[in-house]
Amino acid sequence: MGEVAVADPAAVAGVISGNRTEHGIPHTVSCRVSESWFCKWRERRPTARELRRQRLADEITEIFSESGGTYGSSKIFVLLIRRGWRVPVNTVAKLMAELGLVARVVKHRRGLTRPGKRAAAPDFVKRDFTAEAPDLVRCGDMTEIVTEEGKLYLTTVIDLFSRRLLGYAMGERHDAGLVIAALHMAAATRGGDVRGVIFHSDRGSEYGSRKFTRACRRLGITRSMERTGPCFDSAVSEAFNSVLKVEYVHRHTFRTRAEAKIRIATWITGFYNTLRLHSVCEFNSPIDYEREYWAGLTVGLAA
Repeated sequence: MGEVAVADPAAVAGVISGNRTEHGIPHTVSCRVSESWFCKWRERRPTARELRRQRLADEITEIFSESGGTYGSSKIFVLLIRRGWRVPVNTVAKLMAELGLVARVVKHRRGLTRPGKRAAAPDFVKRDFTAEAPDLVRCGDMTEIVTEEGKLYLTTVIDLFSRRLLGYAMGERHDAGLVIAALHMAAATRGGDVRGVIFHSDRGSEYGSRKFTRACRRLGITRSMERTGPCFDSAVSEAFNSVLKVEYVHRHTFRTRAEAKIRIATWITGFYNTLRLHSVCEFNSPIDYEREYWAGLTVGLAA
């Protein structure tokens, strides 16, 4: 009979009528009811339940589209509740399946880490990827973006409190200069004074280089490095790389490195930091989560 919109009698009637007009298939064959019953059903008004279900389907489609086709049923459920809906999460998941709204397909990536020969820093994080306030602990990593012009490397600095991407840099080569550029951007985002912040990374040669060590020393940053091997020691950075690839990069084609830089930077500033919901941030965006923290701190001090 073909696919139709959820709870849309007019669309169903159109398909059945079309079967008769175009293919000569009687109503009794299409829907196994008498023609008189079908005509009566076609003319009836939608019930309140059908109208509500259609409005819900439309709103789910709208939220899914606004997220760039990346939100699953759990995040869409949270946004529906905030918009005043009272609906079970299982109903949201069922409607998304009927509408063919599939959030994402995970693709495994190849790591870039090449252990450096220099002495590594201690691991101060020890897989505890939480922080009680902003600007206490940050983490970083590097990943590659494929363009038609060649590979583009992205390095990041993330605040473990809010998962906000404070600094990033992109270039043709993955070297110490690239990770230092991201470090300086993160410092500028916070006003320049980052003394005492812990920065956690893998044991890649870029993070173990003399240049990066000197840059951290000048900024007053304490280095922390994961153990060799376990990817769980950099879970937050790995998670961001996965989100970036699955929710954006794998959905687009970049002709040049310059195009990739602009579009990825726009995604980071215009969606990831400002709009994307994070479960660890109580389903708020990183920036909104930080604003709530500072607002609550101000109220507490005033009291």
